[in-house]
Amino acid sequence: MKKVMPILASALALTSFASAAQAQDWNTNESGLYVGGNYGYLKVDGDDDFDDNNDVWQGIIGYRFNQYMALEGAYTDFGSYGSGIASAETDGYSAAVKGILPLTDSIEFFAKAGQVWYETDYSVAGFNGSSDDEALFLGAGFNFKLSDQLLLNAQYAWYDANLNADEAASNIQDTDFDTNFNQASVGVEYRF
Repeated sequence: MKKVMPILASALALTSFASAAQAQDWNTNESGLYVGGNYGYLKVDGDDDFDDNNDVWQGIIGYRFNQYMALEGAYTDFGSYGSGIASAETDGYSAAVKGILPLTDSIEFFAKAGQVWYETDYSVAGFNGSSDDEALFLGAGFNFKLSDQLLLNAQYAWYDANLNADEAASNIQDTDFDTNFNQASVGVEYRF
């Protein structure tokens, strides 16, 4: 019995040390470069004929300064949307500041705000053209850690887009369309 107690104590100490080391490993990769991709649903809302539902995909690169803050850049393909009278296709690049709040060892809440620079190719009543513009956007979601480097996410983003079709339809009175892009997506993130 005297020999069993030191063995049990040693096993307990090693198990505790391994658990502490594993918990420490969760936090070793809190800063650095990451890449990711998202795929989801886009709802285009506006006071015009551009209202539509669509698929959206996004490629992301970012840098985490610590467990609470990151800078993020993305390319987003908002796809094609609209009707036979007015249709458009939009893609763009964005930059954002991302705030992160760890909720548990494996779940994080995040919110981000930034700007998107986008290009829209459109057709309005048979007139074709394109325009470049910029808009603010807000987003929020959750990261779910599968490992120290691989995460799944679910997020929602709102873009305050303004589609301007002046070049294509100079004879149409209202060619400045106030439109919102609402994106709900899921994706993956890999931290280096």
